[in-house]
Amino acid sequence: MYGYRGKILRINLTDHSYKMEDLDHELALKYIGGRGLGSKFMADEVDPSVEPFDPANKVMIVTGPLTGTPTPAGGRYMVVTKSPLTGTIASSNSGGYWGSELKFAGYDMLILEGKSPKPVNLFIEDEKVEFRDASHLWGKIVSETTAKLAEEAPDKAKILCIGPAGEKLSKIAAVMNDINRAAGRSGVGAVVGSKNLKAIVVKGSSKPAIADSEKLKEVVKLSRGKLKDNGVTGQGLPTYGTAVLVNIINEGGVFPTNNFQKTYFEKAENISGEHLAENFLIKRESCFACPIACGRYAKADDIEGGGPEYETIWAFGAACGVDDMKAVIKANFWSNEMGLDTISAGVTVATAMELYQRGMIKDSDIEDGLSLKWGDANSMVEWTKKMGLREGLVGDKMAEGAYRLAEHFGMPEVAMTVKKQELPAYDPRGIKGQGLQYATSNRGGCHVRGYMISPEILGLPQKLDRFAIDGKAEWVKIFQDLTAYIDSTGLCLFTSFAIDAQGYADLTNAVCGTNFSDADILEAGDRIWNLERDYNLKAGIDPSQDTLPKRLLKDPIPEGPSKDHVTQLEDMLPKYYEIRGWSEDGIPKPETLEKLGV
Repeated sequence: MYGYRGKILRINLTDHSYKMEDLDHELALKYIGGRGLGSKFMADEVDPSVEPFDPANKVMIVTGPLTGTPTPAGGRYMVVTKSPLTGTIASSNSGGYWGSELKFAGYDMLILEGKSPKPVNLFIEDEKVEFRDASHLWGKIVSETTAKLAEEAPDKAKILCIGPAGEKLSKIAAVMNDINRAAGRSGVGAVVGSKNLKAIVVKGSSKPAIADSEKLKEVVKLSRGKLKDNGVTGQGLPTYGTAVLVNIINEGGVFPTNNFQKTYFEKAENISGEHLAENFLIKRESCFACPIACGRYAKADDIEGGGPEYETIWAFGAACGVDDMKAVIKANFWSNEMGLDTISAGVTVATAMELYQRGMIKDSDIEDGLSLKWGDANSMVEWTKKMGLREGLVGDKMAEGAYRLAEHFGMPEVAMTVKKQELPAYDPRGIKGQGLQYATSNRGGCHVRGYMISPEILGLPQKLDRFAIDGKAEWVKIFQDLTAYIDSTGLCLFTSFAIDAQGYADLTNAVCGTNFSDADILEAGDRIWNLERDYNLKAGIDPSQDTLPKRLLKDPIPEGPSKDHVTQLEDMLPKYYEIRGWSEDGIPKPETLEKLGV
């Protein structure tokens, strides 16, 4: 079996047993791996109506066929489960080195079932699997957990864990690996925490077989050349990281400020990628086999660590009215240590600030001399810690995410969420295709389910008029389907700035011995997308939730380059449903599911 290792490791946390199963090769090729294969196993094994923290919910940790191979940026894995934040199927992606190590240990997938009676760690070294007590690590932050486990683990083992936020079932908790890499979105860390699983340590000693090594060398050389020659992957991301976008998005007047009340941040330069590189950057970091090296490692005062990324800088910066890069770096650091999704954490603080602005959170609700005033950088950092630890009334409610925080304080409409997941750093009123993508994302508010910023802002693969709505439904579908495929291979989505569908087919074919075309790639993505949609419908996620916050639908952008625009979602959604092969009510037609083999 080429690319794949052919083994699934099924872990029963309830009785601390395990078994190894053979991977169905035909099924794997149909759903590829990663997100697709994990979602297929969820659909087959987990009742969509299950409560996320019920032991009957499962966690699928899945690599792709290209994970751990020489393909560029082939180090990704997915965490697939039922989301406690949204109620949708969750599939959260992470990089670093842990995913490739799982592949080297001989596994395509881990399936976590049940609930351990006490905190436990899982140690995997090839076919050796151990359950070890984790009581001494429960409550510890991510770096301390990782350091302690490294003392107990084989040399060069890779470590995945949750932080206090996951233990305390924060609905915005992440799964962390390699200290500062995160499977961040949708609260997957809380599901792991609900199972009393603190960490998974992995060490492997063999690599996946390659179908055509000579062909792979040729295709990898071509792919790396494209990545090097591309302005985003060859210049912008290596030089400034993802934060290269700060000034670009702000100058377009679509950089959400003060919780999407404005779209231009006057002090954006103070939190830009350029400012980060010149004043705080210690080094660049890369994931397994990645030629881009977009990761940052920064220091502010006595705090240093991985990041911050563009989305994080925005969430703790402009969204909160903060222009202090030191504070952003510190908030990012504490999010990683607590095991929090940085997008959701920052947006939740911004939501609290607007609730305070509107008198819904009172001074009497706030502890420890903190404030919730726009731009209070020091308080923003402290709220991040409180959120992770569920300290105090407001900190405890923040741990539930922006929507539930706003709902508790009587103004749910100020939560900038879709399907209860916090929106990221692009105002969709001035980027119409991105708005449609937000609304239809299968995991709630998300930018990386179909990154329309690429054509609408960056002009890749071609420049689209970001204010136009004609043709956007077709573009969104293509980007969503391609992304579903990429997420399933184990490759990084950033490669899509330079590599097209046929390029991904060529890489897959060389590794796996398949004969995929670009059309096959998109059909596989379409299959995965419809499978997820079907699961969500069965889970009670009504198509009426394919929408955006009222502010983004009704309130025009007040000023700047995108002035007077609203999203126009209602004009795009019917066409989107039509080209998806869904009913006008947003339900996949039986013939569509049959055609795709769902």
